[in-house]
Amino acid sequence: MQQQPAPCVLITGGSSGIGFELAQLFARDGYRLILVSKPAEELEKAKAHLLLHFPQTPVITIQKDLTLPAAATEVFNEVTAAGLQPDVLVNNAGFGSFGFFTETSMELEHNMILLNCNAMFELTKLFLPAMVARRKGRILNVASVAAMQPNPLFAVYGATKAFVLSMSRALNFELKEQKTNITVTTLCPPPTRTNFKNAAGMHHAAIFNHFDALDAPTVAKHGYKGMLKGCEVVIPGGYIGFLYRLVGVMLPTWLLMRIAYFKLSMKAPG
Repeated sequence: MQQQPAPCVLITGGSSGIGFELAQLFARDGYRLILVSKPAEELEKAKAHLLLHFPQTPVITIQKDLTLPAAATEVFNEVTAAGLQPDVLVNNAGFGSFGFFTETSMELEHNMILLNCNAMFELTKLFLPAMVARRKGRILNVASVAAMQPNPLFAVYGATKAFVLSMSRALNFELKEQKTNITVTTLCPPPTRTNFKNAAGMHHAAIFNHFDALDAPTVAKHGYKGMLKGCEVVIPGGYIGFLYRLVGVMLPTWLLMRIAYFKLSMKAPG
């Protein structure tokens, strides 16, 4: 009997942070890895680390700026040309922009919309049909607890993650109705201690020191387990996740925005 090849996962933003932690979890379970990321040096370091700790794991890297118009199609074509069909698609790549809307960069936030929303949309649109044809596959989209309410000082970032959450939940419903056996899980982390805060210009923000902040390995483990179970939405942190859900239901939007503004505007000591 011919042996089935190991399952394959494609992870955007897989060279650092939550994406890299997810890559290690998939590698541990025998997946072949396709890592897509923009920083070439960071991508090579991630590959070297993975090959050192998981020497039996094939690792393919694709250096790509997913904010560019044809980037998602180029990734799809390169993966297809290599004869690969991802069993799992992880749309993790993204970044934030912090500050008053009138003071933040239009170009930066436009690129953020292209990466956080459009790249996720296009890659899902490209890779999902083959999963449906095989009646097998999983999608893990990384959003944020910021997706669950409007976020003053994080207005555009929160809106991009709301797009991710809304589209993912609707798509998961559709795939169930179509009886495809494919699940879409949305991971909504609270503030996570990665390079995100520096990239978003939040060097002095206290929010990453709050009781609800988590590290990347913890967030990745919650997301990975939730995806394997076919959960629709995963909020890591145990009681913290429950608290976010409860508060989101019980409090009016104006108060949620006031709390978000207060938390985001707090500065870390020193």
